[in-house]
Amino acid sequence: MTEEIKKHIKNKLSLVPTKPGSYQMKNKDDIIIYVGKAKNLKNRLKSYFTGRVSGKTEMLVNDIVDFDYIVTSSELESLILEITLIKKYDPKYNILLKDDKSYPYIELTNEKYPRLKIVRNIKRKKNKSRIFGPYPNVTAARKTVNMLNRLYPLRKCETLKKDLCLYYHLGECLGFCEKQVEEDKIQTMTAEIISFLKGNSEKVTKKLKEDLEKASEALNFEKAIELKQMLEDIEITLRRQKIDLNKNYNFDLFNYYQQDNYLSIEVFFIREGLLFGKHSEIVTSLDDAKEELEEYIIKFYEKNLLPKELVVASELENSILEEYLQIKVSTYQKGSIKKLIDLARENARIALEEKQENLNRDEKIRMDALNELKNLLQLDSVSRIESFDNSHLFGTFYVGGMVVFDDFLPNKNEYRKFKISVEVKDDLSAMKEVLYRRYFRILMDNLQKPDLIIMDGGELQVMAAKEILESLHLTIPIVGLKKDDHHRTSILLNEDLEEMQIQKDSNLFLFLSKIQEEVHRFAISYHREIRSKGSLSSVLDMCEGIGPVRKKALLKKFGSLKKIKEAPREELTEILSEAVADNLIAFLKGMEEKENSEK
Repeated sequence: MTEEIKKHIKNKLSLVPTKPGSYQMKNKDDIIIYVGKAKNLKNRLKSYFTGRVSGKTEMLVNDIVDFDYIVTSSELESLILEITLIKKYDPKYNILLKDDKSYPYIELTNEKYPRLKIVRNIKRKKNKSRIFGPYPNVTAARKTVNMLNRLYPLRKCETLKKDLCLYYHLGECLGFCEKQVEEDKIQTMTAEIISFLKGNSEKVTKKLKEDLEKASEALNFEKAIELKQMLEDIEITLRRQKIDLNKNYNFDLFNYYQQDNYLSIEVFFIREGLLFGKHSEIVTSLDDAKEELEEYIIKFYEKNLLPKELVVASELENSILEEYLQIKVSTYQKGSIKKLIDLARENARIALEEKQENLNRDEKIRMDALNELKNLLQLDSVSRIESFDNSHLFGTFYVGGMVVFDDFLPNKNEYRKFKISVEVKDDLSAMKEVLYRRYFRILMDNLQKPDLIIMDGGELQVMAAKEILESLHLTIPIVGLKKDDHHRTSILLNEDLEEMQIQKDSNLFLFLSKIQEEVHRFAISYHREIRSKGSLSSVLDMCEGIGPVRKKALLKKFGSLKKIKEAPREELTEILSEAVADNLIAFLKGMEEKENSEK
């Protein structure tokens, strides 16, 4: 931070009011890199620039060149504004859930003929299905559904078919499409399933043991082994820890432990008085732990189902969370639930202490590598890095991939895929198209520019990137990763084509290799995705001469990639010209050869 910036911030701090509100930290590109809230804006903002900071907080402060703030009339308004701004700007220093996927739940559908299945996007559901979970252990959820579907012959198909299917003949469906099934039978099955999913395994276990005995008597040892495995799944995989709560409470419980720049968060899912599952996560902490936990909880329930009640540590602002989430938020000072709160904190402490040494070591390695890169390239800051690679099918049908690393950590939300024009027949042209599209969009949409662009290649790739940036009047440092005579990366090439040797045992070499491997993996996986049998529409998009009208006709006539591959040339020429049909046949043959070579 220069003296001029320090002076600007000092003058601005003197004008900040002592009221609640949200504040936004900005970097040199006027990009918001952190959003926070405070009861007292002046005190909170001063703490960043006058107090002692370390680790990631120090990195944040070093990136700040300006800040803005918005005064609100209450803490709740501050929280709502903070979350709204975080969603809008996705600041790099705010808490990022490492696993932003939702947990799986088990759904017993509310239909005339119910189905049992795994679901994730439960917030989209508008019917009154019975939902059980969440299941942090995905394998346990799948085994549970598979077992119950084997034991209870519920409907299996998405829509009722006209004829009896295989499940009926296996005894795993009552044939709802043709047979008259008594409502009492359906209600008995669903009641037993609900009872099991609420933690009462007695009836299911009894049913399995009876079936096991019958299979053994009939000398059907294969089925007996399968049933025995199901019983073990109930005892081991699906076992819940009993909690002495006196009654069947249903709630989620959050507690945390903070040390240095890390916040360890523990979530317990309590269902019917059972510890149904738990979730642990360690995130980098830059601010007040209680406020960061509030932010984490809100983000957590953007993807997962809200419980009827939330139990939290006593330090949190229950009323604020209650108003925002519109559910009951409780804190207990004594009794069995207080013991559970303490247990969650102890779990969070143990998790952090077990990993702290590795976390600190990894942080130091990253910082050393970033400093080495800054010194090597003589740059003031290297935080955001974008890297590019292409994948193709024998020199045709190119796609591009871009990966983004923030402080040498992958930011997968920012990865991008590019379909490249079918006219492109070489690596350089493909790369130019990808770079132009990427940085033209950065200009048009005022997106955050990277501090550095890494090209996975030598002089030609660097010159291509330089040409594209100059055409867009953008100034972003570029480097290329050049391979030696043994095809191993060992040289960093700057935009003036000057070679800089990298020690192979250095931290910098380690992280540059990771970026190179990741962008290569990402580009290839995208090409495989497009070529996969389930992506017929995308495959046709890649084939020269096939536009929207022809694609629609092919999809309507053949319906699958397999049928198109098997179709004689004469059938293809009913829709395509002879030249395009030959091109499609050659493309599909090449695609098959590529897939075989990758196995």
